[in-house]
Amino acid sequence: MQTNIHSQFENTPKIKETEDILRSCVHCGFCTATCPTYQLTGDELDGPRGRIYLIKQLLESGKVTEKTQLHLDRCLTCRSCETTCPSGVQYGKLIDIGRFITEKMVPRGYWEKFSRWLLRKIISYSERMAMIVWFGQLFKIFLPKSLARKVPDKSFFEASSMTSHERKMLILDGCAQRVVTPATNVATANVLNKLGIELIETKKAGCCGAVSHHLSAEDEALDFMRHNIDVWWPFIEENKVEALVVTASGCGVTIKEYGSYLEHDANYAEKASVVSSLAKDLVEILSQENLTDFKVDATSPKISYQSPCTLQHGQQLSGQVEALLSDLGFQLLPMKDPHLCCGSAGTYSLLQADFSQKLLNNKLANLTQHQPDIIATANVGCQLHLSTQATIPVKHWIELLDSMSNT
Repeated sequence: MQTNIHSQFENTPKIKETEDILRSCVHCGFCTATCPTYQLTGDELDGPRGRIYLIKQLLESGKVTEKTQLHLDRCLTCRSCETTCPSGVQYGKLIDIGRFITEKMVPRGYWEKFSRWLLRKIISYSERMAMIVWFGQLFKIFLPKSLARKVPDKSFFEASSMTSHERKMLILDGCAQRVVTPATNVATANVLNKLGIELIETKKAGCCGAVSHHLSAEDEALDFMRHNIDVWWPFIEENKVEALVVTASGCGVTIKEYGSYLEHDANYAEKASVVSSLAKDLVEILSQENLTDFKVDATSPKISYQSPCTLQHGQQLSGQVEALLSDLGFQLLPMKDPHLCCGSAGTYSLLQADFSQKLLNNKLANLTQHQPDIIATANVGCQLHLSTQATIPVKHWIELLDSMSNT
């Protein structure tokens, strides 16, 4: 794909990288076959190839319309197209830059602008999130059904009984996850404790920056990243930890890219690169450990596993959780179209509710086809989104290991 970037974008960050990405696309169209939004509309502009052309048109003409903004907003950033692409087009980076430029050039309406700001100021801060969830649970019976089903149920769990071990790892406590699915990190601590690994929680670390980043608040996202690096760095600098464990795959894909986001920051580039290299999804940690004590027998529940897009496409860890659970004896059921997004995608389920709901219905139909006892996943957003409609429990897969090891 030939490009001729408009002069007004000469000083735009990463414009050379953007141009290289555009040129790597051979417009073959393979990506449309695995794009969730294209599957819904059949509109070329709701597929990766069409969006690439829109971004190219923007960068060459220096002009952009609300129509371009609409089709970029509809993208889930699931990156399924990256897994499919034979040319290795880094579509995720391209769509982020396209959105960032469009956000500056196309003014949004007051309500739309306010709602996006409000989401950033609530979801990214656990104390604020906890207050909203508490009010939602308290007045749930008075809320409209469409809103009430988005309010998570109260969590009941026992705190982890962590003991001191020579092996130590940091763990991201997260922002939304620590409020709405706290059992995930408790189960992680229990399992790793049995493996002789001590988890270090750093309460001062906050949101990974993903929410702000995907809502085009780039400076805000980078501030979250720098703050977390500052909190983690004393442990890393003194070689106290083997890894930074991330149990939410959406956060994991972001932290693994800290090095890229901060590569031009003289004060943080090197530190960010080190943090990214230490960040590991939980399955990467457990795949290297002896899990004999976690094996289950034939009476274990039937599991439908939903692999989050951020795990299989973003982190390129497709099939690893499934393999681990199968090796331990869990009954994993087959599923149609496992590569397609459930429709959560961070704030997408709130900002693009119609598309999100259709994707959710399709995903749940596939997940429940063989009548599982439990739906398992690896990301807080997917877990919450699936739970709004599922009639069976939806849990993080690490909870399965923790519960079975206690029976």
